[in-house]
Amino acid sequence: MDGNGRWAKQRGLPRVAGHKQGVEAVRRTVRAASELGIEALTLYAFSTENWRRPEDEISDLLGLLRFFISRELDALHKAGVRILILGDLCRFPADIVADIKHAIERTAGNSKMTLAIALGYGARAEIVHAARTLAAKAVAGEIAPDQIDEVMFDAALYTHDMPPLDLLIRTSGEVRLSNFLLWQAAYAEMIFIDQFWPDFGHETLAQCLDEYARRERRYGGL
Repeated sequence: MDGNGRWAKQRGLPRVAGHKQGVEAVRRTVRAASELGIEALTLYAFSTENWRRPEDEISDLLGLLRFFISRELDALHKAGVRILILGDLCRFPADIVADIKHAIERTAGNSKMTLAIALGYGARAEIVHAARTLAAKAVAGEIAPDQIDEVMFDAALYTHDMPPLDLLIRTSGEVRLSNFLLWQAAYAEMIFIDQFWPDFGHETLAQCLDEYARRERRYGGL
């Protein structure tokens, strides 16, 4: 979800205004995904690299995260949305972590759609975490090193409880993965659009799905 700051700059507004509109785009997109029959939607909300941003912007982002959870949890639960978190929450404030855990527990039984939010997420860190998890099991004698294969490694990732990644969309004209779902994106279709995230919604998502449907996925075969 890229382009909040540039969206605000084009309008002569502070960056936080772009982030606020980004939250509204999240609301629209989650609703649109549910209406369009999407099984699982992952939103890259806060990366490991985002901790390098100015303290006032981090504070604004965390405040918007609190606001989103408190305002949207009831509606998401009522809509049958299950919430998952991908990433490391160790640097997040205790009250946000408590709110997140409550949201995960409250929606655990929902099955209409899974909403995964990547927080404190970096794909390289995720892969290292999975490797360390399997290495510890090997040292403990729980598994043999030669038992480790792609299936076992995939099961050690943050996304182990999600379906395979089919489509990755990046907004704002940037054409790179930026450390997002590197393992999972191995055979994903990718769409890069110029539109800034605050303008994203049902129409753009539907257009991306139409483009995805026109593509032929061969997974290396003929």
